[in-house]
Amino acid sequence: MTAPRVLVSDKLSPTAVQVFKDRGIDVDYQPDLGKDKDALLAAIGDYDGLAIRSATKATEKLLGAASRLKVIGRAGIGVDNVDVPAATARGIIVMNTPFGNSITTAEHAIAMMFAVARQIPAADASTQAGKWEKNRFMGVEITGKTLGIIGCGNIGSIVAERAIGLRMKVVAFDPFLSDERAVQLGVDKVDLDELLRRADFITLHTPLTDNTRNIIDAAAIAKMKKGVRVINCARGGLVVEEDLAAGIKDGKVAGAGFDVFVTEPAESSPLFGLPNVVCTPHLGASTTEAQENVAVQVAEQMSDYLLDGAVTNALNMPSISAEEAVRLTPFVRLAEDLGSFAGQLTESTLRGITIEYAGEVAEMNTKALTSALLAGLLRPILTEVNMVNAPVVAQGRGIAVDEVRQSQRGIFETYIRLTVRTERQERSVAGTVFSDGKARLIQIKGISMEASFGPHMLYITNRDKPGFIGRLGTLLGAEEVNIATFNLGRAAVGEEAIALIEVDGPIDDAVLDKVMALEGVVQAKRLRF
Repeated sequence: MTAPRVLVSDKLSPTAVQVFKDRGIDVDYQPDLGKDKDALLAAIGDYDGLAIRSATKATEKLLGAASRLKVIGRAGIGVDNVDVPAATARGIIVMNTPFGNSITTAEHAIAMMFAVARQIPAADASTQAGKWEKNRFMGVEITGKTLGIIGCGNIGSIVAERAIGLRMKVVAFDPFLSDERAVQLGVDKVDLDELLRRADFITLHTPLTDNTRNIIDAAAIAKMKKGVRVINCARGGLVVEEDLAAGIKDGKVAGAGFDVFVTEPAESSPLFGLPNVVCTPHLGASTTEAQENVAVQVAEQMSDYLLDGAVTNALNMPSISAEEAVRLTPFVRLAEDLGSFAGQLTESTLRGITIEYAGEVAEMNTKALTSALLAGLLRPILTEVNMVNAPVVAQGRGIAVDEVRQSQRGIFETYIRLTVRTERQERSVAGTVFSDGKARLIQIKGISMEASFGPHMLYITNRDKPGFIGRLGTLLGAEEVNIATFNLGRAAVGEEAIALIEVDGPIDDAVLDKVMALEGVVQAKRLRF
């Protein structure tokens, strides 16, 4: 049997290359090839695996020429340089190493906090210039101060532990942080406004999503303490740089430490040149240990897949054996869509979920199904969640996951029901796979309804009163929103009703506001699948 061939087209640790060799992989180490698009395009057809960092761009064109390629391994978290949909369409697994950089990134945030607290970079430059400006660089102590952490997942929790060790008080805002996990970490779980009001230092450790983009803007800064210091080692775009610069200039913000920027490489920024602003060029993962960890991890993952078929940290497929894939795949899609449906409607902290598998599906690989469902549930907030790491992420955030398997119940031969428990309410959604292999919703909040999942949908709860459907249809027509399918259900006459509408394109904010303003509407949400 011919050994699998792997191309390493970026600079990876020699230890990682040795891992491939020790496992019997034919590895070709060409660390500069990723920078030469034409040469890489000419060579890629000879390899089963591609190990990369950030320099190699796995574009649709490159993947089209990769006739043998089975797996791409990214040593690190971000896969912006990989066309994941194109890889998926060609059956190429895309793996990353989501946790290898965690300690390094957390330590960088702590280092930035110290640098800003004591004005170390400016003091260093002044001293090395032959000055002795001892009175100019008056700092503040860390001890006893309150650190506000926005995003208390894997990296944020490490920052919390380090900060508590420094005798800081820690408050955290994270919609997915349970009360139990907060107690375990020793942090005070608060809402965003309270965090802004209480924190002496604020550090961000959340992905960049529609919900977190510009989470620190002029309005947020206005709620902060005078003299607050802001640290961002997470993602550019979480902070409106112009607004923070204005806060520094008017004295509301005493300093900032930034490792990430809206545009990178950052050749300019409103923050550059301001007093007590410390900037680094995206160094969060740049330590010898982190680079070694992620490189070795990706080599091990790729070797496991190419030699044994084991899948770990895949962004575009769950852990499913080849034998069960055909039978399981439609139910994986159903589970992920049910999770996504609930996740997009969840607005408060998740306490736990129950997944009920009934009938034929209860005899399948429910571990893969639960992973797919959790990925769908968590992805609206945590964009880097995939089917493999979703259970770890859920556990890390203290979300209780219960599975129930049972024989056929009701009129459907098999179904999956997801019940989500939050701080405010309990909500359930159920679905099945019909004989055509297509997933269907069959129940929402106890209300029976049959509906397909569409790319763009509008979910509405309303009071069941005459004329509502007409008003809604008229509004959507006037706004030139074309309806593909229209599905209705209600608890009882005159009580709560649900409308689930598939439309032909995205619904903008203005249209959604008009829907919300309709008489009888209780809730209106855009959904995407």
